[in-house]
Amino acid sequence: MAGHNKWSKVKHIKARVDAIKGRVFSKCAHEIALAARAGGGDVGMNHRLRAAVDNAKAVSMPKDNIDRAIKKGLGELGGEAIQEVSYEGYGPEGIAFIIEAATDNLNRTAADIRTIFSKNGGSVATPGSVAYQFDRKGEIRVAADGVGEDQMMDAAIMAGADDVQSDESEHVIYTSPTELAAVVTGLRQAGFAIVSEKLVSVPQNPSVVSDPDIARHVMKLYDLLDGYDATLNVFTNFEVADDVLAALDA
Repeated sequence: MAGHNKWSKVKHIKARVDAIKGRVFSKCAHEIALAARAGGGDVGMNHRLRAAVDNAKAVSMPKDNIDRAIKKGLGELGGEAIQEVSYEGYGPEGIAFIIEAATDNLNRTAADIRTIFSKNGGSVATPGSVAYQFDRKGEIRVAADGVGEDQMMDAAIMAGADDVQSDESEHVIYTSPTELAAVVTGLRQAGFAIVSEKLVSVPQNPSVVSDPDIARHVMKLYDLLDGYDATLNVFTNFEVADDVLAALDA
């Protein structure tokens, strides 16, 4: 949508700042543990684990942290097992949210997510009442440095991708969920360096927020959900108009 800032881009910039604070390390550790628990600790045999480890390395997560997260997922460090869970909810003006989390205490996490919504003009929704507004896709990011848009498009389509969106900093390749691993393998074999790869929920009909007050409240809710200790990913259908975002940053 021309003239509007994609919240995914804002989030991507924010993620680099978060890495300095250690929040990204925590999320990477949770994803590594979940991947190891689901498919074993061999990165050569477990594509999800390889993706999680590659994503962790991309943000310079120490090897000891990665190894410890794998052992945690395999149950070698004791303690309660980490489980995957997702929550759906609505924020101010009906903005939709999907939260993917990893927790060893489902009751506590559910209560915390409910509190975050209720204290910030939103509410938790019943399972499925939000998710139908999103499409599940594989997402691959490749740095644009030295890689032209046409070159990326040709290679991605040849590898089996569905779509490519490019800007001056990166290429974002979308695939069907079942083809993510195959497309990543094809791009690597073609010589492309993958910055990150994961499954995402993409809104079918983005909602553009043009009111500064609403934008401020929705962005605060997003930050609180994203900053919660157990959160892995937050997906939402809102975008902020350029002039509104500029006013909020002023």
